[in-house]
Amino acid sequence: MGARPQPYGGGVAIDWTRYRAVLFDLDGVLTPTASVHRRAWKRTLDAYLAARHPGESGFTDADYLEHVDGKPRYDGVRDFLRSRGIELVEGTPDEDPGWQSVCGIGNAKNEFFNRVLAEEGVEPYPGSLRLLDHLGRIGVPAGVVSSSANAGAVLAAAGLGQRFAVVVDGMAARRWGLAGKPAPDTFLAAVRLLGAEASTSVVVEDAISGVAAGRAGGFALVVGVDRDAGVDELLAAGADTVVADLGDTVPSGVEPN
Repeated sequence: MGARPQPYGGGVAIDWTRYRAVLFDLDGVLTPTASVHRRAWKRTLDAYLAARHPGESGFTDADYLEHVDGKPRYDGVRDFLRSRGIELVEGTPDEDPGWQSVCGIGNAKNEFFNRVLAEEGVEPYPGSLRLLDHLGRIGVPAGVVSSSANAGAVLAAAGLGQRFAVVVDGMAARRWGLAGKPAPDTFLAAVRLLGAEASTSVVVEDAISGVAAGRAGGFALVVGVDRDAGVDELLAAGADTVVADLGDTVPSGVEPN
């Protein structure tokens, strides 16, 4: 593993030619679907608590950031329930959505997310597109590493399906037996598929769990994107730099396509 580099200043352009591969989280980094996930989590968990634990307060933004953001879906359900002292049977991934198990709750959340995605669609962040265009021009391959099982649908809806040589999502992680974020396993699998090494590659993440995964994997550079996790929190989790817009990392004088 390579040594951790000196941090860049926030918003300072990055010399992307130094790296062999760049791995992006999806929701909140490439597309604004993190807000749809947040809505789906709140609707689902508030409904569960009202039905089964009416004395409990509702799901909050702090709950989202601490317990579910960036994690595999069932891990998020399990971690949130444990934070409220609630134990529930695991269930199976193929069961119907509902309140009977961890998987049932997770499937209810997924059903709502997919309905909103189909109805509203999604557009990628312009700054993220600018960075992807730049990486394409300089020949640095890019991959997506997402805890979501819906990564393919989101990429297709955003018109990004052909942009990435490798996509490691929640379904692939389950199929290959990989631990989810904050473990580094999915990032390490993706960088190997791109024919590169962590010590010469970059992770781009907006979630605390994802930044921690990139740091644990020994990646040369971990870029935090601050949508709402907080600059200090992302730096504390292991980000080398935090930016508000990935377009700011493209060197000046580079014109968008």
